[in-house]
Amino acid sequence: MIPEYLSLQIPDGPHPRVVIVGGGFAGIEFAKALKNKPFQVVLLDRNNYHTFQPLLYQVATAGLEPDSIAGPLRKAFDGYKNFFFRMVKVQRVDYQNQLVKTPIGSLRYDYLVLASGSATNFFGLDQVKRYAFPLKQVVHALNLRSHILQNFEKAVLTDNDEARTALMNVVVVGGGPTGVEVAGALGELQKHILPGDFPDLDFSDMQVYLIEGTDRLLNTMSPKSGQKSKQYLEKFGIQILLNQLVVDYDGDSVYLDNGEVLDCQTLIWAAGVQGNVVEGIPAESLKHNRIQVDAYHQVIDMPRVFALGDVALMNADEGYPQGHPMVAQVAIQQGRSLAKNFVCLLRNKPPKPFKYRDKGSMATVGRNRAVVDFPQGGQMSGLWAWLVWMFIHLISLIGFRNKLVTLTNWMWSYFTYDKGNRLIIRTFDKKKRSPVEVN
Repeated sequence: MIPEYLSLQIPDGPHPRVVIVGGGFAGIEFAKALKNKPFQVVLLDRNNYHTFQPLLYQVATAGLEPDSIAGPLRKAFDGYKNFFFRMVKVQRVDYQNQLVKTPIGSLRYDYLVLASGSATNFFGLDQVKRYAFPLKQVVHALNLRSHILQNFEKAVLTDNDEARTALMNVVVVGGGPTGVEVAGALGELQKHILPGDFPDLDFSDMQVYLIEGTDRLLNTMSPKSGQKSKQYLEKFGIQILLNQLVVDYDGDSVYLDNGEVLDCQTLIWAAGVQGNVVEGIPAESLKHNRIQVDAYHQVIDMPRVFALGDVALMNADEGYPQGHPMVAQVAIQQGRSLAKNFVCLLRNKPPKPFKYRDKGSMATVGRNRAVVDFPQGGQMSGLWAWLVWMFIHLISLIGFRNKLVTLTNWMWSYFTYDKGNRLIIRTFDKKKRSPVEVN
């Protein structure tokens, strides 16, 4: 009889088995830092690729193809000894028996690293969750791209002015970096690209709304950057609604808390994220839907279990009493920190507590327009900030091919004002999509 823990076809070996749940920034950095160390490293992810999420909005707005920002996980670990990858969704953690449970069986671990990232937070608005478009996965970006282009094809065919306007309008909810970047990309499409594709439509009828519940954009950045991004968006004609909340969306109309109703067939939700917590984590280890960890990434009340990145909540780092921001730099630094502590474990040395090094924040609002906040307190905007943004994102992509393809697309778009990926590969119906496409 085959033991249960061999159901994923992972053989036992002489080294401790480290199971990583999630192939995002934290999981990849942790696994890479353990290259050829005396551990058996097993990476589990529901997809066989890593997604560079900061550029998902460019896939959604036809600036890039998905293979520009996604790379195969197996390729990233080519040549690594004692490394195994399995494409499988983790259903539950049984920490008392040191097992990770999946639809095709369970896997025993000596150490477990939870790096499952984040999921969209719809704040209990079930109907919004059903009809809105999140931007957390490649499938989300492809669905949104198809939906937007389909709507313009439908707009050409209708003779009803109200229906045409609703098909062309787009509402973006959330004034953080994602919402600002999506709105800016849509503004470029409206001004430079779509009028050439659809000369029989009047794009002055199209309205792009950006809705933010607080009194300014980019709350995690400096007030100056928030104000500058607002000015950039207003030059595109983006309608910015501050201090307003979306309370409902039925797929045709957006309802605001002030009673205003916006006719719109496309609602993009960038208003919040929450930890993507695997089942089996005890309630006392959770807070605000994230897994509580100590300064060494150890999960509270769960021996031999660690958590990294967006799913982890560490309040032991001075200056971050409410936990670290859910951004890529935190995940990358935490992955490297935990790997160093695993090496300390091998050498019988004490682990080192994690200390986050803020490397600054940035957001782009279209061609030659971006804002950058430096960790020392300085701020930059305009062309130079946009070049900094491009450079940082390029070097962060996995694989030389991804960097080259992305740079080529950006150069083509810069000199021609053209986005060459306006393809409806598959038709999409937001009212018939599966739960996978929602979450």
